[in-house]
Amino acid sequence: VQLQASGGGSVQAGDSLRLACAGTGDIFMRNTVGWYRQAPGKQRELVATLTVGDSTNYAASVKGRFTISRDKAKNTVYLRMNSLKPEDTAVYYCNVGSYRTIVSGIFDYWGRGTLVTVSS
Repeated sequence: VQLQASGGGSVQAGDSLRLACAGTGDIFMRNTVGWYRQAPGKQRELVATLTVGDSTNYAASVKGRFTISRDKAKNTVYLRMNSLKPEDTAVYYCNVGSYRTIVSGIFDYWGRGTLVTVSS
């Protein structure tokens, strides 16, 4: 499975960004999708999940500001990030698997992440 995250950049606090995770075939229709981030010197953390049944879940630190969504026609999953804060600065990754795997964050492979830098 090769997933590529894109859409990162350098923004000011309060700005918005939309990240994209491009997949192939119906991979996003058959698996739970997770967006993760890893800040410098910190462990990778799960920030948002989207199940096959369209249920979503968010980390407390991003709830109300981030939205995960799926475009079936484009085989793409998005992470809309509003009201960005300096503490959102991290490399963001996406991955797919069972819900349990997504929550565990244990994968054999991680695709290319995208860097988000938020300055105050």
